[in-house]
Amino acid sequence: MVACPACDKPVKEANINTHLDSGCKDLLDEPIPTPTQANGTKPKAKKSSFFTPSSQRPERNVSFKDEAYESASSPLFSKQPSGTQATSSKLPTSTPKPPTSTPKASTSISKPPSSTAPISFAGIKREREQEEEDEDSDVNEGKPELVAPKHKKAKFGHPPLAERMRPQSLDEVAGQELVGPNGVLRNLIVTDRVPSMVLWGGPGTGKTTIARLIARTAGTRFIEINSTSSGVGEVKKLFTEAKNESLLTGRKTIIFCDEIHRFSKSQQDVFLGPVESGQITLIGATTENPSFKVVKALLSRCRTFTLDKLTDEDVFAILKRALAREVPDLSSSSSEEGQEETTKHSTGHHLLAQDDHALLHYLAAFADGDARTGLNLLELALDLCRRPSTTTEDIKKSLTQTLVYDRAGDQHFDTISAFHKSVRGNDPDAALYYLARMLQSGEDPLYVARRMVVIASEDVGLADNSMLSLATATYAAAEKIGMPECRINLGHCAVALALAPKSTRAYRGLTGAYKALSEPGIAGLPIPIHLRNAPTKMMRDMGYGKDYKYNPDFVDGRVVQDYLPEQLEGRRFLGRQDLGDKLDPEIMEMDEQVRIASAYEEEGEVLLNPDGD
Repeated sequence: MVACPACDKPVKEANINTHLDSGCKDLLDEPIPTPTQANGTKPKAKKSSFFTPSSQRPERNVSFKDEAYESASSPLFSKQPSGTQATSSKLPTSTPKPPTSTPKASTSISKPPSSTAPISFAGIKREREQEEEDEDSDVNEGKPELVAPKHKKAKFGHPPLAERMRPQSLDEVAGQELVGPNGVLRNLIVTDRVPSMVLWGGPGTGKTTIARLIARTAGTRFIEINSTSSGVGEVKKLFTEAKNESLLTGRKTIIFCDEIHRFSKSQQDVFLGPVESGQITLIGATTENPSFKVVKALLSRCRTFTLDKLTDEDVFAILKRALAREVPDLSSSSSEEGQEETTKHSTGHHLLAQDDHALLHYLAAFADGDARTGLNLLELALDLCRRPSTTTEDIKKSLTQTLVYDRAGDQHFDTISAFHKSVRGNDPDAALYYLARMLQSGEDPLYVARRMVVIASEDVGLADNSMLSLATATYAAAEKIGMPECRINLGHCAVALALAPKSTRAYRGLTGAYKALSEPGIAGLPIPIHLRNAPTKMMRDMGYGKDYKYNPDFVDGRVVQDYLPEQLEGRRFLGRQDLGDKLDPEIMEMDEQVRIASAYEEEGEVLLNPDGD
């Protein structure tokens, strides 16, 4: 149904041209009220667009057989001038013969006032009308409306709880100061200065929600794409549409690209021109570090906003709001009567409200800062509560936690870094925790073994040279045995490295030498001529290796000889201490507490008077 641009009346889209050609008189889709017939019954409703409106049709005193009616009402016949008798041959052959009347009664026409009621056409059957009604997709009033099959509606009729609970305004976004009352991003949105940006945060922190709310608040055209299913051709087409939209309506276009880090570097380069010219506003979402996964040229054209990981309290607030919406009549009263009611319905949704929503707190901690995971767990818990004889322990046992670990992402590097620093800090408990966490999540055991070989030289170093042999043997064992048995070898080596004394003299010395090479002119200093190799006679004649003192020929190998280039004489890279010389203020406090505790232990049992002295 469309509105006629001339008369602004509803007309079927297929009939718009014919309607305009008729001077906006025919094929209107406004329903005509049907008067009551002589016998008190209403005639069958006809398609209003099939008839000429009564206000445009002269009144006729007609009998049942009215040829003038057909001339005036049917679009199949051209209009006859007033007073002209229409021939009866134009009636359909199936039309029943009505009672005869005088010719004057059948043809006399008088012009009535415009308020005359529409004409009743009782008893006349029109085959062509019926055929058109059958062919038309619209149905008459009183007939059941055609609807899509139920199974098609059900396909999208019940979205997940996480989608139903998606915030509808910036005020509903939880745990993100960026869009809070004094947030930087919120100020940009309110002042209509939304830049191209990259939203970096973990899963379930609100990246997609914030992007959609930005478009809704700013009133811009919003297009959402996913790097896993969109190609360069589709993206370029969107750029063209955005340019046309801006020229025609002046409206900006925001393109939200989810998982932008999955685009290759060449694909990301496609955004450079449109983003720089302001043709589009790009909002990219990523769970990976954009400094590694997004090309620098695109990153320099966008602002990067980091979304905080949601706290357990943030997730709990989200779950509590969702529970109130899903089960609005759920009572969490702490009164005696409420507790009895809760016990009585312990197999229902009241399990989620027991003990001040203890189960919701459990789910919030289980979600680990992911609101989507928390809502999915709550939806599962709501389903489990409908089973008879379900207890809180049954719900907890039914939940399976997925460890948050990506072997190709930040979790991979963060966890191995925590493992390395725990070994360096002589904390075997933390080292075992991170080792188990990596192996349980499917990390390659050889990757961990290689890191321990590095630790043996970098951190233990000269303090215990045997650790390097243990680490290399551990790598060989892991390579030959494999998981799950090699986890025992890895644990053995990790504990030994954590308990071993530490020395970084060699590592710090090497680092100092590398640092010296970055100084101007140091990397290209000439090698002292007496240290140079002289494999040929020409080189020996040039003085290569001359006056070199072979240390094993001298007592204790002691000789006076320079080994560094002349410009670096006296420069030292290897320190004298195994570790550094900084002092942690907190360690002094801890040592004092340990000293006092040891003194009390040496004195034996201490009796205190009532005053505590």
